[in-house]
Amino acid sequence: MKVKYLIFVPLVLFIAAACSQGIKNHEVTDKFEKGKVLSQHRNKKLKEVSGLATSIANKDMLWTHNDSGNDAEIFLLDESLNIKSAFRLAGIKNRDWEDIAVGPGPDASKTYVYVGDIGDNNAVYPYKYIYRFEEPVYSANAEVVVISDFDTIIFQLDDGIKDTESLMIDSGTKNLYVVSKREDPVYVYELKYSDMAKDTVVAKKKISLPLHQIVAADYMAASGDVLMKNYQHIYYWENTSDEPLITLLKKQPVEIPYVEEPQGESITWKRDGSGFYTLSEMKKKKPSSLYLYSLKKNISKN
Repeated sequence: MKVKYLIFVPLVLFIAAACSQGIKNHEVTDKFEKGKVLSQHRNKKLKEVSGLATSIANKDMLWTHNDSGNDAEIFLLDESLNIKSAFRLAGIKNRDWEDIAVGPGPDASKTYVYVGDIGDNNAVYPYKYIYRFEEPVYSANAEVVVISDFDTIIFQLDDGIKDTESLMIDSGTKNLYVVSKREDPVYVYELKYSDMAKDTVVAKKKISLPLHQIVAADYMAASGDVLMKNYQHIYYWENTSDEPLITLLKKQPVEIPYVEEPQGESITWKRDGSGFYTLSEMKKKKPSSLYLYSLKKNISKN
């Protein structure tokens, strides 16, 4: 028995280590600088941060929110993680808000915020919700603003009930995409913009990805590049040929070296494409920060 035990334990440890480090052997890119701490995360109002998006209407600012059980609020932050304003959705509960995106919408002259109430740890909710509203503009005189004018996009996945924690918008088509979390492989689902006026949208399964535990994703409007992350890895699809999003995702991503966070569930591109941010939930006795991964200056993006 002892001999078998001694053989078994190293084998288990090897398998666990291989899985945690990405056994799928993605190529690692050197196009980005190591993650740089912009600010320590100490604000308990943002204790359970679960989504991040760069603002279009407010230069050099970020949108974020907390996840399940917290207020139905989004927060406008600067790069020092100061809360500039809070915006509360009237009459809405935060069932399990997991991601946020900013992009185009019904009025071509405006930008919109999309808040994804899409989490479902126990796979019990047949319907998911995305709240869409005109992107607010910062005013120094308003600390908390109530938003009552918003659209509720109700949708369900076409293959059953499951957890999704990632949301992104294709700025060209205005289609929305969510990614399942707890499967291996994970699946990408598409909500067509033309369907969003329906009472309930059916999000169609478009592609599987040989990844696991995907908790955040973002699409870069300027180039069509895509980022996804789980708790240990950041995956990057560079769009060098102006390909549609799903076509791009059929290609093998590369990994970006990741400064592992206590519970990192947020990622977003800078609007100019010069890098991206990550931000983690706060965890007891574990420091959390807003990180910036900058594109190296001597490397062109495409």
